[in-house]
Amino acid sequence: MEETKFNMPLLGDDFPEMSVQTTHGKMNIPGDFKGKWFVLFSHPADFTPVCTTEFVAFQKRYEEFEKMDCQLVGMSVDQVFSHIKWVEWIKENLDVEIKFPVIAANDTIANRLGMLHPGKGTNTVRAVFIVDPKGKVRLIMYYPQEIGRNMDEIVRAVKALQISEKQGAVPAGWPNNELIKDRIIVSPPSDEKTAKERLQDKSLECFDWWFCHKPYEK
Repeated sequence: MEETKFNMPLLGDDFPEMSVQTTHGKMNIPGDFKGKWFVLFSHPADFTPVCTTEFVAFQKRYEEFEKMDCQLVGMSVDQVFSHIKWVEWIKENLDVEIKFPVIAANDTIANRLGMLHPGKGTNTVRAVFIVDPKGKVRLIMYYPQEIGRNMDEIVRAVKALQISEKQGAVPAGWPNNELIKDRIIVSPPSDEKTAKERLQDKSLECFDWWFCHKPYEK
């Protein structure tokens, strides 16, 4: 029998529908998060040092994600019993209560999300999917097993995605960009007339007609 293969979702794709078992009970993803942003992140295995530091770090930023109306969801191919015990261990030994659900995935689910990379062993890699309220995949990141993630970057990415939808593109390192700090980049003109007019727009600051920026509306 041929092995079933799945194509991982790409940016702009619908996040694949999945019925999953979690530490908070059965869930349908992305259906249960309709109208909300969510960050689904996978980890290689429960009861491992790097993953434990990541779970604590995510939980420490739980309120920041809540303020952005963004749900955190963990995932690995460990059984739900293992997840429950590990979460209990973190609470008892590190005094950190994990408030987000953790999915007990199988290989089929992991394959659908591109989490199993043969060159990196049998465990899932550290994947991050940021999904918008319409269930569209907006950002994907993969990390190897030996490198823990930077949760501040994930918080920043969610905030930047939400702001870019309403205000425009954000620069590198936003909100602490070396050139324009927290200002928002204006889309470059697509015709000569607009290009000539752009430099006359007093509401903007420009390096040239193709690189203009405006204040960030907080």
